[in-house]
Amino acid sequence: MKYGMNMLLWTTNVTDEHYPVLEQLKGYGYDGVEIPIFDTDLEPYRQLAARCNDIGLETTSVTVCGSDANPASPDASLRQAGLDHLKRAIDVSQALGSKLLCGPYHSAIGEFSGNGPTDDELQWSQETLRQAAEYAQTADVVLGVEYLNRFECYLLNSAADTARFIKQADHPHLRMMYDTFHANIEEKRVDEAIRVCADVTCHVHISENDRSTPGEGHVEWSTTFETLKETNYDGWMTVEAFGLALPDLAAATKIWRKMFPSEEHLAQNALQFMKSNWESAGNS
Repeated sequence: MKYGMNMLLWTTNVTDEHYPVLEQLKGYGYDGVEIPIFDTDLEPYRQLAARCNDIGLETTSVTVCGSDANPASPDASLRQAGLDHLKRAIDVSQALGSKLLCGPYHSAIGEFSGNGPTDDELQWSQETLRQAAEYAQTADVVLGVEYLNRFECYLLNSAADTARFIKQADHPHLRMMYDTFHANIEEKRVDEAIRVCADVTCHVHISENDRSTPGEGHVEWSTTFETLKETNYDGWMTVEAFGLALPDLAAATKIWRKMFPSEEHLAQNALQFMKSNWESAGNS
């Protein structure tokens, strides 16, 4: 098991000013950090990769697609823009040394049609992501598609639907991730959700029901860790939390009040929580 921390708690663009945070996370005992990819200029990421390597942190990466680059759009030009964005993000991941690029890039985040997903939309998205996966394979990067709750997207909202989507797309470098925040909203039974997607799950986000410190809310943590261990999950467990430090991101994630004492509190306690729960899972 590897334990990671998503840098979106501090920034959407990791630069040299965040190096002290990286060193702090390494000091806490994290194995790696998840780097957000919004800007796709390669050189800053090469420098960041060198710094992470010096510190002893591995990297994973995360990106999204917007309405101007939508893999599920009926407009072929927007699907192509989505593919182009994903290819650039894959290039960045390779420059970072990241073997995994995760995120809800199956469709445009925050964009709704007023209806559920159509068969055409699902097929368009699968075709776009299959092409992205072919490109990712040449870069030794795996794509981890994230489903979101129904208030953030409409194409993929559950583990079962996402697992079906991935299996139909049928590419070895196209897999999915499981996020405890979205599952807490959408799944009727957490254990069944984890089991139904276990054979295509490549990444896990550990996120509390209010996006604060894992273990301080009401996510079904015992069931989560027990079932992940039961299904032999052995990838990354990466903390994803959001606060008030970044106004635009706080607005996007609907964070209107202070959810935790400090970033340091969250990062330290989250790591201890994950390690202790993973160690005790399966021992009852």
